[in-house]
Amino acid sequence: MNHRIVVLGAGYSGVHAAGRLARRLHADITLVDAQPEFTERIRLHQLATGQELRPRPLRDVLAGTRVTPRTGTVAAVDADRRTVTLAGGDTIRYDTLVYALGSTAGDQGVPGVDAHAYHVAGRAAALRLRDRLRALGAGDAVLVVGGGLTGIESATEIAESRPDLRVTLAARGRAGGLLGARAQRHLRDVLARLGVTVLDHTEIARVGPDGVVTGDGAHVPAAVTVWTAGFAVHPIAAASTLTVSGAGRIVVDGSMRSVSHPDVYAVGDAAHALGANGEPLRMACGSGIPMAWQAADAIAARLTGGRVRERPIRFYAQCISLGRHDGIVQFVDGDDRPTSSVLTGGAAARVKEFVCAGAAWSIGHPTLLLPMRRRRVSAVPAPVAEGVGR
Repeated sequence: MNHRIVVLGAGYSGVHAAGRLARRLHADITLVDAQPEFTERIRLHQLATGQELRPRPLRDVLAGTRVTPRTGTVAAVDADRRTVTLAGGDTIRYDTLVYALGSTAGDQGVPGVDAHAYHVAGRAAALRLRDRLRALGAGDAVLVVGGGLTGIESATEIAESRPDLRVTLAARGRAGGLLGARAQRHLRDVLARLGVTVLDHTEIARVGPDGVVTGDGAHVPAAVTVWTAGFAVHPIAAASTLTVSGAGRIVVDGSMRSVSHPDVYAVGDAAHALGANGEPLRMACGSGIPMAWQAADAIAARLTGGRVRERPIRFYAQCISLGRHDGIVQFVDGDDRPTSSVLTGGAAARVKEFVCAGAAWSIGHPTLLLPMRRRRVSAVPAPVAEGVGR
């Protein structure tokens, strides 16, 4: 029987891992996702404002790769028995598991977020926000909570596409605070030009149907509240015997291998991995794809008796779209801190578009990114006795 590799999650990390493994190994590779299509998550703020995204069915994305897509919602992982349970009760057995279930919006413990706020952390959520925005009338207020990249992109996209709305961006610290001085100045200029009101150093205590209450008791009215103030991983890993961080992310070594279960690898937002600076990698497409490459190469090496090479993963830039015609590319150093190098304006917007298009192209051509070196598995996993854990 061929070695069974199961990849959970068909986001950027999961599809890249599956495609690269197919290029490296003669193995049975199954990619499981709740949706039959790949979602360009880094464009969901565009979808929310009414722009159409190109459909990318997984069967087409993976055509010719020898990866089998399977539509299903993951309900549980039994890392001791090497099984995955889907909603509905079906069980999938694996020899090697790549966990790439990603993240969704996190409420950060703030009451009312789940009941009253919208977000753009998934396709269905972005479509709900799109429908709500379409129902708004001129002069209605939209509040975007979160001063990070997602919040900035959402606020500017909404303000540009609907100049008749009153858009406010609220940040716990300073909106765009991780940017360098020049990039922050450009950000403020663009926000002002688009008519976005900025509330820096604003703690949100509660979200209601008509706005939010801040930490000092003030009420900020809004017909729509968009929550981008944090992300949380799915609770499946934390409910298993896998070793996870306090945030529920699977703790991995430099090859993206679980520190507690050597036949499990985790990539993307679901993994607690250290970057080149020794700090946990932040959730981002820019780290998720290199993590997938690292895991796939390590799996292939271990299963074929090859050498495992661990390459430090680092960030090189933060690419931010400010609507369709403006942007910021903030270059960072090895510690993920902003440098004095920054690109702004239309040129930055074109770079960001190139990055987004390139990420989507690479998803659709996962086997063209490296030479064909498919090898047969020589390392056979130890059997797991029924009813017995590790």
